[in-house]
Amino acid sequence: MQTDDKQHRSILQKIAHRAMLQRGLLPDFSSEALAELGRIQSPASINSEQVRDLRGLLWASIDNDDSRDLDQLTVAEALAGDKVKILVAVADVDALVNLGSAIDEHALHNTTSVYTAGRMFPMIPEKLSTDLTSLNFNEDRLAIVVEMVIGTDGSLMDSDIYRASVRNHAKLAYNSVAAWLEGHGSLPEAVAAVSGLEENLRLQDKATQSMKNLRHVHGALSFETVEARPVFDGDEIRDLEVEKRNRAKDIIEDFMIGANGVTARYLSSKKFPSIRRVVRTPKRWERIVELADEHGSRLPDRPDSKALEEFLTKEKAADPVRFPDLSLAVIKLMGAGEYVAELPGETAPGHFGLAVRDYTHSTAPNRRYTDLITQRLLKAAIGGSPLPYSNDGLEALAKHCTEEEDAADKVERQVRKSAAAMLLEHRIGEEFDAIVTGAAEKGTWARLLTVPVEGRVVHGFEGLDVGNRIRVQLTHTDVERGFIDFRKIAPAKH
Repeated sequence: MQTDDKQHRSILQKIAHRAMLQRGLLPDFSSEALAELGRIQSPASINSEQVRDLRGLLWASIDNDDSRDLDQLTVAEALAGDKVKILVAVADVDALVNLGSAIDEHALHNTTSVYTAGRMFPMIPEKLSTDLTSLNFNEDRLAIVVEMVIGTDGSLMDSDIYRASVRNHAKLAYNSVAAWLEGHGSLPEAVAAVSGLEENLRLQDKATQSMKNLRHVHGALSFETVEARPVFDGDEIRDLEVEKRNRAKDIIEDFMIGANGVTARYLSSKKFPSIRRVVRTPKRWERIVELADEHGSRLPDRPDSKALEEFLTKEKAADPVRFPDLSLAVIKLMGAGEYVAELPGETAPGHFGLAVRDYTHSTAPNRRYTDLITQRLLKAAIGGSPLPYSNDGLEALAKHCTEEEDAADKVERQVRKSAAAMLLEHRIGEEFDAIVTGAAEKGTWARLLTVPVEGRVVHGFEGLDVGNRIRVQLTHTDVERGFIDFRKIAPAKH
C-alpha cells in the first residue's frame, strides 16, 4: 500500500480504530455512557467540610505543549532548616465518575487512555477529562493533595494526604520551562505573569534534584531512551520528533514517584488494601551482565540495582550519544511491569527500576483506571468510609489492568510503526546502523540509530541478541499492518 494521497492522519485513525477492536478495546463510548455524560453539566461542587481551600497557593501544571487532560498541579513552600514542602494536587475524577456508572464501565473495560499517532482514545469522555475533571487554567477544581516535607538530602521527613479545592494559575509546557531552568531559554510568559511563580519553580527544581540524587544512591536506574512522536503538516506526516528528558520533566516525574510512594504508605497505615505497580527482578539479568562485560564493566551474578545504576551512570558519562541505545537494551531485558493487589498485612514486590518498595499509581486518574481505583480507596480512607472494593475484587482488577494496559501498549506500538512505515515506504533498499531490541522465538527486532524506528530483522537474525549493533537494509514496509522489515548485512559501522 502506497500512501501517496497524503491523508496520513485519517489512515492512521482507521488503523488505530481497527487495532483497538482487534485487541478487545472499545474505541467508542456506548449510548448509555453518552446519555450519562449529557447529564453532567458542571464540575463537582466544592461544599464539603473535609475539603480545604488551597486555591490561593501558586499551583501550576507542567505537561506537554498539546496536553489537555491535566491530572496534576504542583507547588512548593520553603520551610525552616532548608526543608521544602512539596504539594501535589491530583484531579478528583471520582467526584464525577461514579463507581459502576456507564462511564466507569467503559473506563474499566479499557483501563487507560490510548494515545496513537492519528488520534487519542480517552478513557473517560473528553468533556470530563479535558474539561470538567481536568485541572484547567483559572478554574476551581476538587483535588486530592499529597503533601511531602523533603529534607536537604532529598529524604521524606513527613507527609499527609487530604482533600482540597485548588486553582491552576499557570498552564506550562515541559520544553519551555526546561529551557529556562537549564539556562538556554527565556522565562516563559505564563511564569512571568504570576507573581512569585518563578521563585517557586526554582524551589521545586532544587527539591527535585535532591530527591533524584537520593533515589539513585538507593539504586534507582538512570534510563534515557529515545521517544519519537509523529510531526504532521496538516494531514501529512513529515517527520518523527525525538522527545528527550529535561529538568521540567524531572520535576513532575520525581514528585509523582514521591506522591505515589506516600499514597501507598498512607493506605497501608489505614489498614487499607492497594494496587501496587511492580517490576520484579529483571527477566534476563544474565544478558544485562553480558552487556556490561562488553562495555568493560562487571556486574554481580544476582540482580543488583545499585551495581546496575553505577554501570549506567559510568556509561552515560563515557558515551552520552549512544547511552539511549544502551538504556533501551537494558529496559527490554528488564521485562514489563505489572499491577498486583497488596492486602493488609501482606508485602507486595517492589519496583526494581525505581528502587522503591512502596509504589502505586495514583496521579493520573483522568487517563489510567488504576489511579481512579486508588483515588476511591484514598477518599474512603480519608473520610472513614467503607472499602469500595473487596480484596478478591482488587486482585481481579490488578490482573485485568495489567492485561488491558498491555493491549493498549500494543495498539500504540502498532500505530507508531504504521506511522514510521509511511515515512520509510519510499526508502526501500537503503542501509542503516541499528541496535537489536528484541530476540525471542517469535522474532528479532532492531531499532535504527539515525531514524527512531523499530522493525523486524527477517533475514540474518541468527545468533543476534538484545544490545547487539548491526547494519541492516530496509527490505519491506506495510503501513496497514505496521510492518517494517530489515535484512542484516553486517555489524554496525563504528
